Amino acid sequence: MNGQKTNDFKMGKNIQWGIVGLGKIAQHFADDLKLDSEAELKAVASRSMDKAKEFAEKNNARTSYDSYEALFNDPAVDVVYIATPHSFHKNVAIQAMRAGKHVLCEKPLGVNRTEVEAMLSAAKENGVFLMEALWSRFNPTIVKMLQLVTDGTLGELKYINADFGFYGMDRPLESRLFNLDLAGGTILDIGIYPVFLSYILMGMPREIAAFSNFNAIGTEIQTSAIFQYEGAQAVLNSSFTNETRMSAEISGTQGSIYLSPRWHEAQGYELKTADGVEKVNLPTIGRGYTHEILEVHRCLQENKTESKLWSHRNSLELITLLDMIRTKTGTQFPFEV
Repeated sequence: MNGQKTNDFKMGKNIQWGIVGLGKIAQHFADDLKLDSEAELKAVASRSMDKAKEFAEKNNARTSYDSYEALFNDPAVDVVYIATPHSFHKNVAIQAMRAGKHVLCEKPLGVNRTEVEAMLSAAKENGVFLMEALWSRFNPTIVKMLQLVTDGTLGELKYINADFGFYGMDRPLESRLFNLDLAGGTILDIGIYPVFLSYILMGMPREIAAFSNFNAIGTEIQTSAIFQYEGAQAVLNSSFTNETRMSAEISGTQGSIYLSPRWHEAQGYELKTADGVEKVNLPTIGRGYTHEILEVHRCLQENKTESKLWSHRNSLELITLLDMIRTKTGTQFPFEV
């Protein structure tokens, strides 16, 4: 252990963030970070100093670095948001945690269960906070939906249907979407959302059936899965081959909840029961990343090393489901062989 982090985050004291991996998602995150008065973007890092300086200037970050290591060694940085491609998550997060940094790492936390286990071990060894940045879990609509299900408003759950698809086949084969060395494909990139929805509502399925289609270089580009539960099913789909409705339906014996497109960043829901149809608006703060940022701050202020809302066990079970789908469909990355 190179450095154990001691939390001293009091209400009203700004929490200093660092960001590594300065792509599109990182920009969305930085925009929402500005909406929290307790957050301050201290430093950003890229392998390109020009890119780091441009991102820092745009987002009022104090410091730019041309290496992740330099940011991790900055004593002013409290917590690091990692938005690199999937295949870099494990090594970058572990390096940050060994430097004593708390970590919010983009989903999927790791490419497979072995990677996630290594990351959770590193968090424990270094006494730091680690959470998978599964932002939909903290979306007000998703939180309310889970409450309604738990309260029995829908009766006994029987059916979940969720999809996530967009047309990406016009992108070059070298794109991050298709690059096998970067863990490309739909399952980890967007399929994780429908799988997550089924998991938080009904837990681990009894059995899984799954089928995938692949492009010319062997990248999985379309997957459909059925999760079989005791007396219930979830039908899930992810695709780069076509644009889907991107809606979700959660149905039970006494009612249904409908999440309109794009359901993973929902701004409300429709509840249908014997009493009628109720439409509820629940807008996010900003784009929606603010809610996971607030959860990180709450955990740090309470000296927690994991979130109860999205725990280490949750991340481990979610990646187990994704591994099972990939095993069923024969989806593997070169670095896993």
